[in-house]
Amino acid sequence: MNNKNEQNACVIVLGDIGRSPRMQYHVKSLSENEFSVDFIGYVHTPPLEDIRNSPNVRIHELNPFPELELPSILKYIFKTVWQTLGLLITLISIRKPKFILCQNPPAIPAIIVAYFYCLFARSKLIIDWHNYTYSILALESPNSLIVSFAKKIEAYFGAKAADNLCVTKSMKVDLQTRWNVRATVLYDRPPQQFQSISLQEKHNLLLRLGETISAFKSKQILEQTETSDIIERTAFTAKYRNGEIKLLDSRPGLLISSTSWTPDEDFSMLISALDQYEQNANEQPTHYPSLVCIITGKGPLKDRFRNIVDSKPWKKVQVDMPWLENEDYPKLLASSDLGVCLHYSSSGLDLPMKVVDMFGSGLPVCAIDFNCIDELVKHGENGFVFQHYQELAEQINSWFMDFPNNIALTNMKQNIQKQLKQFQALRWSENWKNVALPVLKN
Repeated sequence: MNNKNEQNACVIVLGDIGRSPRMQYHVKSLSENEFSVDFIGYVHTPPLEDIRNSPNVRIHELNPFPELELPSILKYIFKTVWQTLGLLITLISIRKPKFILCQNPPAIPAIIVAYFYCLFARSKLIIDWHNYTYSILALESPNSLIVSFAKKIEAYFGAKAADNLCVTKSMKVDLQTRWNVRATVLYDRPPQQFQSISLQEKHNLLLRLGETISAFKSKQILEQTETSDIIERTAFTAKYRNGEIKLLDSRPGLLISSTSWTPDEDFSMLISALDQYEQNANEQPTHYPSLVCIITGKGPLKDRFRNIVDSKPWKKVQVDMPWLENEDYPKLLASSDLGVCLHYSSSGLDLPMKVVDMFGSGLPVCAIDFNCIDELVKHGENGFVFQHYQELAEQINSWFMDFPNNIALTNMKQNIQKQLKQFQALRWSENWKNVALPVLKN
């Protein structure tokens, strides 16, 4: 085998590759480190531009399973067969890889197909454990045969893999003790696009997004006269004739969250917390500003949540649920005042990448508590942890009380920003080279 063939790699995502950031970062890093990559998955959402334009990456789009009116068990079986055949045909058509890096979940049939392909092609199977397939399936039917089957599949093929990566120390320990699977911890780190931005960039972003997001538009009509000092205005910023841009003292607070709208995130908690904020803001209007809450993402529960929001008679709280392009999302995080994360992990062993992105953008986060969240969020140091909606409400109310000029909170906010700057110092690319590349090149 020549050196060129040895540098071929295959990355498998049995899901939408455009909404699989960690696997996209793997592909980008591989392509930047002398690997030719075949990237296999569904393409419902466009991947990162760096991947689409890379001469070292070939994207192989899987055909989605057709929507059929079938009983659940039959639909699951037929879908698995469909995915197995589609994945197998694609693997046979690509260049022989030195290794396959396969995302888990889902284990069925991705890991099974990848394992047997590697067996016959004499390639190496590496599993990147983001969570457990069985624990996600157990959210809807904890005692089903499918859950038991998924657990056995993960145990068997996890131990058979040549190498494993995982997202937390807690998962590393659990894999070892539960199934004797040895894994290397590769923490998610923010890529370069998630960073703090200038006030000029914030103003330009809010001005542009204000064309589609009404909460970003200025409620004050500008005077079209030569004596008017302000020439451009959003709900948060103003640009003056001399080119200077300032944050408005009377601006709303900007709260942001992102979600895939799946059952492992309980957004009723955020609704209840916003109800409490609305009540406090109405009772003490001089102490609490209006609050704009932006929730980004696509998923099955989005319409249900939108209907709940639309039914609320809020006057001090405004919620918008836009879909943001890849280049806008990091900038909006950096323009926000506080993030909220409601991802609680079906296994209690993985960490929400959205918090990593928020920290990379210099944004403090309120995150729901679960087993290993302290590997990322340090309560009172770089963000806050809550267990129920009352605690979330208290944290939001405290953060935005007398906003933006609460002198009593100045020291705490400065200390949090110091912690976030330390977090921003280590990026995905450097961390990947130090941790993942030695495993992949082994």
